Formats: sequence, structure tokens, C-alpha cells
Amino acid sequence: MPEIGDADSKRGAGRMIPLLPLRDIIVFPSMVVPLFVGRQKSITALKEAMGAGKQIVLCAQKKAKTNDPTPEDIYEVGTLGTIRQLIQLPDGTVKVLVMGERRVRVERFLENERYFHVEISEIEEAPVEQGSLAELLDSLRATFETYVKLNRRIPPEMLGQIAKIEQPSRLADTIVAQLALKLIDKQRILETLDPKARLEQLLELMQEEIEILQVEKKIRSRVKKQMEKQQKDLYLNDIQQLPKESGDGGNEFKNEIEELEAAIADAELSREARDRLGRELKKLKMMSPMSAEATVVRNYIDWVLALPWGDRTSDNLDLKGAEEILNSDHFGLTKPKERILEYLAVRSLTETPRGPILCFVGPPGVGKTSLGRSIATSLGRKFVRLSLGGVRDEAEIRGHRRTYIGAMPGKIIQSMRKAGSKNPVFLLDEIDKLSMDFRGDPSSALLEVLDPEQNSTFNDHYLDLDFDLSEVMFLCTANDLRGIPGPLQDRMEIIQIPGYTDHDKLQIARSYLVRKQIEGNGLEGIDVTFTDAALSRIIDGYTREAGVRSLEREIGGVCRKIARHVVREQETGKSFRVRAKDITRYLGKERFSRTQRERQDQIGLTNGMAWTQFGGVMLESEATVMPGKGKLIVTGKLGDVMQESAQAALSYVRARALNLGLSTDFHQRVDIHIHFPEGAQPKDGPSAGITMATSLVSCLTRLAVRHDVAMTGEITLSGRVLPIGGLKEKLLAAHRNDIKLAIIPKANVKDLSDVPNAVKKGMEIVAVEHMDEVLRHALRLESPEAFARKLARPLLPPDVLSGSGALDEGDHGRDGRKSTIDAPSPLHASSE
Repeated sequence: MPEIGDADSKRGAGRMIPLLPLRDIIVFPSMVVPLFVGRQKSITALKEAMGAGKQIVLCAQKKAKTNDPTPEDIYEVGTLGTIRQLIQLPDGTVKVLVMGERRVRVERFLENERYFHVEISEIEEAPVEQGSLAELLDSLRATFETYVKLNRRIPPEMLGQIAKIEQPSRLADTIVAQLALKLIDKQRILETLDPKARLEQLLELMQEEIEILQVEKKIRSRVKKQMEKQQKDLYLNDIQQLPKESGDGGNEFKNEIEELEAAIADAELSREARDRLGRELKKLKMMSPMSAEATVVRNYIDWVLALPWGDRTSDNLDLKGAEEILNSDHFGLTKPKERILEYLAVRSLTETPRGPILCFVGPPGVGKTSLGRSIATSLGRKFVRLSLGGVRDEAEIRGHRRTYIGAMPGKIIQSMRKAGSKNPVFLLDEIDKLSMDFRGDPSSALLEVLDPEQNSTFNDHYLDLDFDLSEVMFLCTANDLRGIPGPLQDRMEIIQIPGYTDHDKLQIARSYLVRKQIEGNGLEGIDVTFTDAALSRIIDGYTREAGVRSLEREIGGVCRKIARHVVREQETGKSFRVRAKDITRYLGKERFSRTQRERQDQIGLTNGMAWTQFGGVMLESEATVMPGKGKLIVTGKLGDVMQESAQAALSYVRARALNLGLSTDFHQRVDIHIHFPEGAQPKDGPSAGITMATSLVSCLTRLAVRHDVAMTGEITLSGRVLPIGGLKEKLLAAHRNDIKLAIIPKANVKDLSDVPNAVKKGMEIVAVEHMDEVLRHALRLESPEAFARKLARPLLPPDVLSGSGALDEGDHGRDGRKSTIDAPSPLHASSE
């Protein structure tokens, strides 16, 4: 197409006239069309045309969505039209009535920014004899008549107008204007100048449209017949004549009923289930197959038949083989493995043992869930897992009653159907994450499931039948035993799975994790090895956890770096030996450091041991004394129990004031602040009592606390040390932080049998009964024996507490300083 402003036209000089671009419509000669114009450029063109003979060029846009077309967006061939009427509408648009006159060609676009102004040349059609086209015209009229009969949008009166037209060119233009063709097809007919070729092309397009309309008519007819047949079947069923007149639909329904009867007869069901299905099937026979209630009954029968009422797997009673499977899949975990082997032994001696209900409690990443899979493999049973995290609707456990729309059985029955066995290993994961709201308490619904005395008659609301769960081996996992309600705990056998020591992690990484990550990252055919030193460095510098998930991720990170190098360098035959010095190159700088814990003795700073649901951690307690009026400040986002432990620790110190060399009224002249760092983390529990008491004594007596000592224990007002929980996890945390001496309550000595030998050999563990013993081991003293004698002195009556209980001159700290403040102070008692 010539560009704007081209002075030389290929067809010579022509008429200069405005142009109106059209969207999704083509105006043919002899065609009167109403148009609505909204673009300002087009409105200006119409106004210019009204003032210059009322003639305008009508050309279609190539793309209807183009809002601001350019000359390249407009077809070259269009129609010269005459404006019959122009009306300005209130919304600013213009309604115009135009009549097409003849075909024209746009020779060039003139320079005009207000509207499209073009130079055109008229197109002369080739002459043709009408007699030679008579047969083609008759065929075209007959085809158009067929099209009108199929397309109801064209009025039948149009056939009379078509019969009166004799000119081939005008006949083609009139017919094509009535057809629902694509814009490009209509434009192609507009550009076809030979009348005979135009008629043949139009006839071909009409025949294609007729074929499409015939197919649509067949589809509509088929759908109509199907709807009529369904209505007929429904009516015949209502008047109990369906078996006689319903045809194939009735036969299908009858066949389905017969199949259900055969399935019920062959199924191994309980007597209650068989009677219920018999009644449900009798109701189904009386229902319409298209009714909603029939669908509900069929679904119910399908659910009951799909359950494993009598299907069970045979247990693998080979104790040695089962032990090998458990040991090959997991390192350590002695207690769970022993419990499974005990069950196998009992199973081999009795025919009907009750399925045990075990609950594995421990921090994340220690292998609780994967242990369930290994147990199923060792027993030769099916395995099914149900995650209870976030479940807060009782219906998730017991199911919905069938009166509700969309009712389904609960997760227990759904999982039993999925297992396909009456005696699978059923893992209830994250049982401590159950919630409750107005829809009920799921933990209460689990009481029947996990009670060996009741689960033989578990009743789901949807089934409303007793289903036997007594042969199922239920396993539960939890991170925090406190998140499990007491009645639910009472029905389970709790097995604690503590965190791993660094030695355990090294063995697990060497035997399991490295191989798993090499296979998972596509390095099976490549020689990749990790040295023990490299694994130890990953454990020490890049992980701080009780389990091994972070350790596995870090090993996977090394394997991915190796895989990237192999693909980039195409070195599939190269061997990769990962050494300790290479770890920083693969994983970056170390995230954790053993030197983060204080390495020097400090006054008022004591190492405590704490338990979390993620394992044991070290917890520092800081205390400081400042002039004041006896206020005790405790910070660090502590719970009520720790607040009370701080008060108990201060009362112990006040009761031992003279024995510690303090004035009996010291607390009235100072403010004491106890703080636990990492203040954003909530902390609670009684086991930090002796830790806070040690920090108090240290800051008041100016005696430093040993940096390599950690402690845990609850304190009473008289100084007795009471037992705590989570001893194994706490000692594991102390061992990871290079603690040399751990102070524990004497009542917890019995729990040391669960602590790995590597931990007990790596540190000294001291069991104490009284706070006086804690101070003797925790404080840095020149003469611990003399200090113990001072603490052992009996408390004097209040009327003689004038300072006679002060420490002797011989009680000095390790640095040679006296335990009392050198300058005279009312905080300490007189040393006379």
C-alpha cells in the first residue's frame, strides 16, 4: 500500500474523499447499513463528507480491536458509500445511515491528522454474459434457500427479494451480506472482481456453512430426544411401568441392581452390615434411578462394599528378618525397635493379640514418620498415613451423617478403604497438632479409635455400622507430649525418641543420608564420597537441631553443587572426594560456631539447660544488682511458672543471706534484674529455678560462675532441688555445646540410663539434692569445702542476725579477691 503523502499513484490521479474505518463489518454495494461511530477521527471524517457531497469511503480494519488504526491496518479495497442520514446522539456518538454504491481502491493516504483523507480509484468489473451464468445463478439461489431454512435469523421474505435480482454481481453482493461469515472471507469476496469467480466462491462458502448448520441441527435434535426420553422414563417409573417401556435405561438400572446383589452375596460382611445393605438395596429398587436419593443410596452401598471387612494380610513373624529391616532403615531408636520385636514375639504365640497403640514423641527430624513405614515393611503389612495437623472438625474423624448434602465417611474409614486390609499399620501423624472449635473436639472422637477396649466396635456416623479396628496397629507421632490431652495419652503407650548426638548424626549421615542424596541428585554413576571430617564439619558448623533434616538438606546442597559442576564441565568420569576444607566452598561460611557460648567465667551469668519440642537447647540466665528499693525485675518473655521460680530463688537467697556473707536487709537497698537472652522467644517451666538462684548468688557475692557448667532443676523455698523432665534432650544439648560438668536433680539419676554413653563419657554429671551443692559446684571458689561449711551453718534467730554469719576472710574467689565487696557497703554483712 502506498505510504502517506506519496505524490505518485500507481493508478494515476483519482478522487480525494474522506475514509471511515469499520470494525467487524463490510459494506457491499447496494447495501444500506446503520452504523454507530464513536471515534473522534471517524466523526470528523463524516462531518467533512456531509459538507462535500455526502460521499465517503467505507473500508474494514484488519483487526477489530485496534482503536487507533494506521493505513497499514486498513484493507485497500472498500466501498464508496453515500450518507443518507446522520444523527448526533446525546452520549457524543454519531448514528449514520449509509448506502454502498460501488467498489473502490485506496491509492494513497493524504497527509491529514484530523481524519483519514484518501485518494481512490473506481474498480470496473469485467463484463459477463448473464446467459452463461444462468445455471450457476439457479444453483446459488437454491443453496441460499436451503441456508435460510436452516438459519432462522434470516427472514423468509429475503428469498423473494433474491428471486427478483438478475444481475450476477448485485446478486452475489446481496447474498453475502446476509451470511454469517468471517470478516476475511467477506473481504475476499469484495476483492474478487470477476462476477463468475465471485459467485463460485460464494457458493462454496454457503455449502460449508450449510454443513455446519446441519450438524448443529442434528445435535439439537439428539439432545431434545434424549431429554424427552428421560422425562418419559421418569414418568413411567412413577406409574410403575418402567420395566415394560423404559428400554435400555431400565435394563441398565436392572443390571446395576443385579450386580449389587451379587457383590453383597459374595462380600465377607458382618451380620449387621449385610442386613443393612439388604434394606438399602430394597429401597433402591423402589426409587427412580435418576433421583438424588438413589445416588445417595448407591454411594452408601459402594462405600460399605469397598471396606476390608474380612481382608487381612499375614504377619511376617521372622524376628531376625524384621530386626534386619528395622536396623537397615534406621540408626539407633532402640526402644521402638524392641517394642515391635516384642509384638512379633507375642503375635507368634497367640492367635488374637490386640493391636498395640504406640505414640512416638520427639523433636522433628528424628525419624518418627519414616519409622512407621519401616514397621509396616518389617511386619509385611499395608501402610496408611493420616496427618492430623490442623484438623478441628469432629466429622473429619467420625464422618458426616447421611442426612447432610455431600456427606462422607471420616478419615479413619477412608484410610481403611485406601489400605484395603483389616490389619494395616495406621500412622496418625502430628496428633499433638489437633485443634478444636464450634464443630467439635476431634481429640475426643479419637478416644474410641485408640482405645483397645472400644475400637472393635468403632461407629462412623456415615456408615452407622460397627467396624472392627482391633487388628489395626495404630502408631501416633507428636513433637510435644503436652499437646496431647490426658485421656488420649492414657490410651497410648508413649515411647520417647530423643535427639541424636553428633556421633549418631555422623553415623546416620555416613550410612543413610549421603547415599540418599547422591541418588536423589542424579549422581549414582559418579564417584562421590564424603570424609568423616567433612560430615563432622557440616554437623558442627551448619546445623543446630535434634534431628537430621537440616543435615540432610546441607548434604543435598553439596551434591547439587557437584551435579552442576558435572553438567557444566561434562566430567561424568571424574571422582569427587568432599573433604572438610571443601565444605566452605560448597556451603559458604559456617552458620553456627561453638564459640558463641561464653568462654570465660562471668559474674551473674549461668548456663541452664532447657527442653523444647524441637529438642534440648542451652539457656543463659543473667543477673545484675543496682542501687534501688528492693524491686525484682524478670525479663525475657517468661511465663508465669518461671516468674514464680525467680521469686522462689530470691527467697532462698534471702534465707541464706548471712551464710552467703550478705546483710539481712540487702534486698531493701538494691534492685535485682534477671534476664534471659533471646527475649523474643517465649520461655516457661520450673527447671530454670536453680539456674536463676545461681545467677543471683553470683551477682550478690561477686563470685564468678564457671563457664563450662550447665544445670537444670526446680528449686523450693528451702533450697531443695526437685526433678525435671526431658533430661536426655538437655544433656544432649549440653554435650553439643562442650559443657564439661552438668548438674542435675538427684531424683533424675534413674533417667541417665536413657542417655547415650558417648554423652555420659564426654562430661561429668553431678546429681544434687540441695541448692547449697549446686553453688559449691557452679561457683568459682578457692576453697569449695570452706564455702560448703559456711552454707551448712544453722540459721541464727532474727534477734541476733547482726552479721555473725558472714563469710570468713579465707573465702576468696579464684582471682584472689574477697567474696565481699572491698568498699564498705550495706549489701554485705560485717566481717568482724
